[in-house]
Amino acid sequence: MSESLRLTPDQLRWTLDISTLPFDTTDELEPLDEILGQDRGVDALRFGIGIHRPGYNILVTGSPRTGRMDAVKKVLAKVVLDGKTPGDLCYLNNFKEPDAPILVRLGPGFGARLKKSMQQLVEELKKEVPKLFESSEYLARKNEINEVYEKKTASFFMNLEKQVKEAGFALVTFQGRQGQPPEVMPVVDGDPTPILKLEQMVEKGRFPREEFDRIKVKHLEIKTEIDSIFLQIRVLQKEIQEKNRQADKLMFSNLAGDLIAPLKADFACAELDGYFQHMIDDMVENIAIFFTQEHPPQLPMGDPFEQYSVNVLVDNGEQQGPPVIIEEYPTYRNLFGSIERIVDRSGVWRTDFSRIKAGSFVRANGGYLVLNLLDAIMEPGVWQSLKRALKSRKMEIQTYDPFYLFTTSSMKPEPIEMDIKVIVLADTYLYHLLQYYDDDVPKIFKVRADFDSTMDKTGESVLRFARFVRTQVAEHGLRSFDRSAVAALVEEAVRMGGRQEKMAATFPKLTDLLMEADYFAGQEGRDTVLHGDVSQAIEARIHRSSLVEEKIQDMIDRGSIMIDTDGAKVGQINGLAVYNMGDVMFGKPSRITAATSMGKAGIINIEREAELSGSTHNKGVLILGGYLRKMFAQDKPLAVSASIAFEQSYSGVDGDSASSTEMYALLSSLSGVPIKQGIAVTGSVNQNGEVQAIGGVNHKIEGFFACCKAKGLTGTQGVIIPRANVLDLMLKREVVEAVREERFHLWPVSSIEEGIELLTGKKAGTRRKDGTYTKGSIYALVDQRLKELAEGMIKFGKEEDKQERA
Repeated sequence: MSESLRLTPDQLRWTLDISTLPFDTTDELEPLDEILGQDRGVDALRFGIGIHRPGYNILVTGSPRTGRMDAVKKVLAKVVLDGKTPGDLCYLNNFKEPDAPILVRLGPGFGARLKKSMQQLVEELKKEVPKLFESSEYLARKNEINEVYEKKTASFFMNLEKQVKEAGFALVTFQGRQGQPPEVMPVVDGDPTPILKLEQMVEKGRFPREEFDRIKVKHLEIKTEIDSIFLQIRVLQKEIQEKNRQADKLMFSNLAGDLIAPLKADFACAELDGYFQHMIDDMVENIAIFFTQEHPPQLPMGDPFEQYSVNVLVDNGEQQGPPVIIEEYPTYRNLFGSIERIVDRSGVWRTDFSRIKAGSFVRANGGYLVLNLLDAIMEPGVWQSLKRALKSRKMEIQTYDPFYLFTTSSMKPEPIEMDIKVIVLADTYLYHLLQYYDDDVPKIFKVRADFDSTMDKTGESVLRFARFVRTQVAEHGLRSFDRSAVAALVEEAVRMGGRQEKMAATFPKLTDLLMEADYFAGQEGRDTVLHGDVSQAIEARIHRSSLVEEKIQDMIDRGSIMIDTDGAKVGQINGLAVYNMGDVMFGKPSRITAATSMGKAGIINIEREAELSGSTHNKGVLILGGYLRKMFAQDKPLAVSASIAFEQSYSGVDGDSASSTEMYALLSSLSGVPIKQGIAVTGSVNQNGEVQAIGGVNHKIEGFFACCKAKGLTGTQGVIIPRANVLDLMLKREVVEAVREERFHLWPVSSIEEGIELLTGKKAGTRRKDGTYTKGSIYALVDQRLKELAEGMIKFGKEEDKQERA
């Protein structure tokens, strides 16, 4: 049976016949201008990009390093060629509500033009306004208005002076009291005398009281008259000031209107027409800012003309087609923008419309935004804000930082209408988590583009792969690859794919291999990369990451980790485990032992009892009990206690790929038949005794081969694998050659019966009509042993009862 099951060398590795490649070097090939091996994902991408409906954003899923980002870039690069370039977005000052800036939408490039035009307008006004108010026309109009005021004022004072003089009084004006009514003083002995002094003279008898009383009454009448006249003068002053202000406004408005007229013609926009009028009104109210010596001190923000500038939020003047923005660092500020603040002279945080900054989400408006899901979820506030914006199709730029609570001013810019397609990259596990826990995801990400890690291996796909190599050679400036090197790359892609009929679609990793092979070709001074350069690059990559593997192998060689590769032992077998270190995988054997005895505990999983076993491994051990009950407990109870352990294993154990191995150890322990230690085993088992496929079969075989090679190949060593894994074999050439020379062997099995016969050299046995098994077979010995254990339990129970009664 051992001979009939043994695999031939041709079954251990798929090899590409280089004569089937229709080229000598990749220079003869046309570069590949399509995405290789991801038809499903690319079709979904094109669909999602092409459908312009709310919620049809795209989640690109798949394993890392499957070329998802490159595929997205290539698909978008073709789509945007025929797309429409979106317009510019600008924020302007809202003179009525400064905390609510005005959003203006203009054509591509018009935002920068408007900003420059507004700067030129302000500079022109700075020059022309002072000239305007120094012009002869302005001064003549001003003098005309002032002359009217002066004539009326002079008339008031002439009549007043005449009336005062006739009443025997005089008007006295003091320095420093300009604008105040003059003092009215009676004339005594030819000199104006204050009423208070005159009253003191009366008290001293130096002036008649009757005359003083008359003067006092007349003084009050005249003073009342003066107050009335000055009130009229103040009203007249206000009228004159208003006329001057209206004149200033009219002249300034005419000047500004003439200068703004070209802007209105260039930027035909109703929002701008209203803005220009409000701007002129504000300039009139703050006309003093046009005179450098009269800057108002109440403006804390610096340049008083900044309020008339244009904040170009998004400038698409140089954009060709819809924007494509790949946000590699999606913090809240980078993604959604911010409203910056400064500290004014009084130490207070302030801001204005000019400090509103756009993030990549707004800059991608009218186009496409690409980001990584995990990065977005990890950043505070990003994922919720992104969902909210996609659902409402609006974006309101806000300040988002922990110090915002302490600011004394807030801004609420006009929201931006969004027309954007968001493409998010995520691994499959995170995608399913979101689908389950986040109800919004199916509503706003209606398209899933799923990228596979493998592709079918066909003649066409191999040729397309060669063209892919040609593309990378041109893109990265590498040496050309001859067809033997391409064949080596294809074979490595098949090995990475894990199945002989598949090729890996992890193209970034394969591209790295191309560059490494190019390096080794350069080290040899060749202009073309050969098969040996690719092989050397593969070996060098393994060597760089194989320190842990070598240390484990060294411990096996020294006997620190006990592994037998020769002889036979009861209840002991070599299982195979895979170590995944992230950048490298390798397999190593692990001794598994089983011990059985009379009892009712069933199968004891020592790893589980020590809390070192994962759920999948626990399930595999429980299945063993089901198989034993089916095969040997139909006519008797299963009165056995069996313990199974991974010897010298001090870390976690998971997976069920050792369940068939554990079954063999149990059968050996129960039957007393030794197992050949030169054979290692991998494969899971079900309750029917069928051996099932496992992962990492190539690494497991190569790991045990390395142990046997180190201790010396005897020609009887080998590995038992599930028959379902035969098409997954892509072993190293060293292992294939050892099999070819019959120094190492591989046996595929589909059942426990086949495996136990290979391991023990004895027939497994078949069940006869009376329920017993073929005499002398493994199963017969196991059945007999289990019967003895059951009878022993009954006998022991009776004796125990007798002792208790005694």
